[in-house]
Amino acid sequence: MRAVESNLKFTLIHRALSRPNLLFGADRELVLLTGLIAVILIFVLLTPYAAILGIMLWIVVVGLLRMMAKADPQMRFVYLRHITYRNEYRAFPTPWQKPVKYGRS
Repeated sequence: MRAVESNLKFTLIHRALSRPNLLFGADRELVLLTGLIAVILIFVLLTPYAAILGIMLWIVVVGLLRMMAKADPQMRFVYLRHITYRNEYRAFPTPWQKPVKYGRS
Protein backbone atom coordinates (compact mmCIF):
# COMPACT_ATOMS: atom_id res chain seq x y z
CA MET A 1 0.00 0.00 0.00
CA ARG A 2 1.17 3.46 -0.82
CA ALA A 3 1.03 6.24 1.77
CA VAL A 4 -1.21 9.22 1.17
CA GLU A 5 0.65 11.87 -0.81
CA SER A 6 0.85 15.30 0.75
CA ASN A 7 0.93 18.69 -0.91
CA LEU A 8 3.94 19.86 1.10
CA LYS A 9 6.81 21.40 -0.81
CA PHE A 10 10.36 20.43 0.09
CA THR A 11 13.32 22.76 -0.18
CA LEU A 12 16.84 21.40 -0.17
CA ILE A 13 19.26 23.09 2.20
CA HIS A 14 22.82 22.51 1.15
CA ARG A 15 25.24 21.47 3.89
CA ALA A 16 27.75 24.15 2.90
CA LEU A 17 25.25 26.84 3.91
CA SER A 18 24.76 25.56 7.44
CA ARG A 19 28.28 24.38 8.34
CA PRO A 20 30.59 26.56 10.44
CA ASN A 21 33.52 28.23 8.71
CA LEU A 22 36.51 26.19 9.94
CA LEU A 23 40.17 26.00 8.92
CA PHE A 24 42.25 22.99 10.08
CA GLY A 25 39.20 21.99 12.13
CA ALA A 26 39.19 25.20 14.17
CA ASP A 27 37.68 28.67 13.92
CA ARG A 28 39.10 30.27 10.76
CA GLU A 29 39.72 33.77 12.14
CA LEU A 30 41.43 32.53 15.28
CA VAL A 31 43.70 30.15 13.32
CA LEU A 32 44.72 32.95 10.96
CA LEU A 33 45.31 35.34 13.84
CA THR A 34 47.47 32.77 15.62
CA GLY A 35 49.43 32.15 12.41
CA LEU A 36 49.96 35.89 11.99
CA ILE A 37 51.25 36.24 15.55
CA ALA A 38 53.61 33.28 15.07
CA VAL A 39 54.96 34.69 11.78
CA ILE A 40 55.47 38.11 13.34
CA LEU A 41 57.35 36.49 16.23
CA ILE A 42 59.56 34.54 13.82
CA PHE A 43 60.38 37.44 11.50
CA VAL A 44 60.88 40.08 14.18
CA LEU A 45 63.39 38.11 16.22
CA LEU A 46 65.04 36.25 13.28
CA THR A 47 66.66 33.57 15.39
CA PRO A 48 66.33 29.78 15.16
CA TYR A 49 64.92 29.74 18.69
CA ALA A 50 62.21 32.21 17.67
CA ALA A 51 61.34 30.05 14.67
CA ILE A 52 61.00 26.95 16.84
CA LEU A 53 59.02 28.89 19.44
CA GLY A 54 56.72 30.39 16.79
CA ILE A 55 56.02 27.05 15.16
CA MET A 56 55.43 25.32 18.49
CA LEU A 57 53.17 28.16 19.63
CA TRP A 58 51.09 27.85 16.46
CA ILE A 59 50.80 24.06 16.72
CA VAL A 60 49.76 24.16 20.39
CA VAL A 61 47.23 26.95 19.95
CA VAL A 62 45.69 25.37 16.83
CA GLY A 63 45.38 22.11 18.79
CA LEU A 64 43.56 23.94 21.58
CA LEU A 65 41.35 25.73 19.07
CA ARG A 66 40.49 22.38 17.46
CA MET A 67 39.45 20.98 20.83
CA MET A 68 37.33 24.08 21.38
CA ALA A 69 35.70 23.76 17.94
CA LYS A 70 35.03 20.07 18.49
CA ALA A 71 33.07 20.94 21.64
CA ASP A 72 31.17 23.78 19.93
CA PRO A 73 32.10 25.41 16.60
CA GLN A 74 30.45 28.66 17.71
CA MET A 75 32.33 28.81 21.03
CA ARG A 76 34.06 32.10 20.15
CA PHE A 77 30.73 33.85 19.68
CA VAL A 78 29.36 32.30 22.87
CA TYR A 79 32.36 33.60 24.83
CA LEU A 80 32.13 37.07 23.28
CA ARG A 81 28.47 37.19 24.28
CA HIS A 82 29.30 35.86 27.76
CA ILE A 83 31.80 38.62 28.58
CA THR A 84 29.19 41.31 27.85
CA TYR A 85 27.00 40.09 30.72
CA ARG A 86 27.37 41.67 34.13
CA ASN A 87 28.03 39.71 37.30
CA GLU A 88 24.82 40.97 38.83
CA TYR A 89 21.83 42.98 37.72
CA ARG A 90 19.77 45.37 39.81
CA ALA A 91 16.26 44.21 40.66
CA PHE A 92 14.53 47.02 38.75
CA PRO A 93 12.61 46.41 35.55
CA THR A 94 14.29 49.31 33.73
CA PRO A 95 17.52 51.22 34.37
CA TRP A 96 15.57 54.52 34.58
CA GLN A 97 13.23 53.48 37.40
CA LYS A 98 13.99 54.93 40.80
CA PRO A 99 14.22 52.54 43.75
CA VAL A 100 11.06 52.33 45.79
CA LYS A 101 11.44 53.33 49.44
CA TYR A 102 9.24 51.40 51.84
CA GLY A 103 8.35 52.60 55.30
CA ARG A 104 9.16 55.99 56.72
CA SER A 105 11.72 58.22 55.05
